[in-house]
Amino acid sequence: MAEGPSGVVRLADVARRARVSPSTASRVINGNAKHVTEALRTRVMKAVEELRYVPNAHAQLLARPQRTAVGVIVHDVSDPYFAELTRGLQRVAADHGRLLVICNSYRDPERELEYVELLRAQQVAAIVPAGSGYHDAKFNREFNAELRAYQQAGGRVAVIGRHDIVGDAVVPGNENGAYLLGTELFQLGHQRVGVIAGPRVLTTTTDRLAGLKRAARDYGRQLPARRIRYDDFSRDGGASAAVELMDREPGLTAIIALNDTMAVGALAALRERGVAVPDEVSVVGFDDVPIARDVTPALTTIRLPLVEMGKRAMSLALDAPDPSRRPRAPRVQHVAGEIVRRASAAPPPR
Repeated sequence: MAEGPSGVVRLADVARRARVSPSTASRVINGNAKHVTEALRTRVMKAVEELRYVPNAHAQLLARPQRTAVGVIVHDVSDPYFAELTRGLQRVAADHGRLLVICNSYRDPERELEYVELLRAQQVAAIVPAGSGYHDAKFNREFNAELRAYQQAGGRVAVIGRHDIVGDAVVPGNENGAYLLGTELFQLGHQRVGVIAGPRVLTTTTDRLAGLKRAARDYGRQLPARRIRYDDFSRDGGASAAVELMDREPGLTAIIALNDTMAVGALAALRERGVAVPDEVSVVGFDDVPIARDVTPALTTIRLPLVEMGKRAMSLALDAPDPSRRPRAPRVQHVAGEIVRRASAAPPPR
């Protein structure tokens, strides 16, 4: 048997052993043997086995008529919010025989652009940006340009969240969910409420703050800027923001964290200071990630169906349009949140 100069078995070696052309061997090995007879296919696969030929994964991806991978861009898959979204995305991808490629951007827009370029080069079937949108016109222009080029080459795009970018979308009810959260506390009688918000550049932060401010207006309450602390959507961000709020506004009777992870940090900071929750200060969160029900006291929050949102986004991404029909408008699915009342919220102390 003749092998390549380095001793590595090549495609040409397989073709020679099977007595077929290299192109026929390639089609059989890469699963694109529609017009190859069963006898030829059997010869090629026997040669592969005898020579212990290992196909080139990248060449297989390029040769297959159907792209098998799907790219997902999240801010941080270790964040419980994105972990739940990813569970839903993974379930639908697996049901369709697709491989999920997960990219962590850590809320860095430039890294998200780089990931789209990389995923385009890998010829994935779809790209799902699953993090918050950005208030960044330059980034949105560049991101849109990359995604449009990808779509024109046959790729599909579905996003989770409110984005100023192309593609189908699953949009969580952030503004109305925050309105429900504010309403809950104001109806309990709270007057002095502090807010732990995420980064200003994120549309999620803007939308959730807008809902709280709408509730404050409807109930004749104030949410002055000094009672809003911006930090990372993280446990440590929530803890440091809670400490700053309590030092700046010692009369607060409630803290609204704009995600559950920050609320958990706030609970820890208050516990270290000996502040009883909810007897002295109520704490509420947003998203209803699994840990929200396990902390003490269990967290009042807004429940978003995160796994279902992931499922919907992947279903949109893999639902190929009929090429014989006129291009359709982007599809948008809105997902509502609901209040989940637990032990961390109560009327203010008298």
